[in-house]
Amino acid sequence: MTMMMSFSQLLRRVSIVAVATRLSVPHSTSLPAAVAAFTPAISNTLLPTSTRRSFARSTSPLFSSPPTRYLLTYDYIPDVLEKRGPFREGHVGLAKDMIEKGTCVSGGPSAVPGESVPNGALFIFTTKDAAESFVAEDPYVSNGIVTGHSILEWTVVVGNN
Repeated sequence: MTMMMSFSQLLRRVSIVAVATRLSVPHSTSLPAAVAAFTPAISNTLLPTSTRRSFARSTSPLFSSPPTRYLLTYDYIPDVLEKRGPFREGHVGLAKDMIEKGTCVSGGPSAVPGESVPNGALFIFTTKDAAESFVAEDPYVSNGIVTGHSILEWTVVVGNN
């Protein structure tokens, strides 16, 4: 008898076997028994937090969609260094707050190589709404330091994000 299974069924079985192997479930154990052996191991009461985090990272799906990020670019006025002072704390504080909330990944000024004055900035956000919210609340925008901005969708294919 020929047994056919879908690609997703195969992936599920491979994932279960990989988890069972990681947990040292004997190879002679049947697949349902391996799943039963695996289930209590991820219980919040049985594993310390650091182990659960490590385990979660190590058992990510074999294939997953790349994350989508949103790039916010700013254009600055030419004399940004002279005029940003009164608004800098609010601008940087807003970015730090959004990083702490997990909606902003990183950000900072950008310049033409070799020039010391930034001509703009680049920020990476987890959602389009977060990027739009940053623009709406940023004192650099409301006080004329930013002359233009754009938001682009970016699909991360390689690297950390």
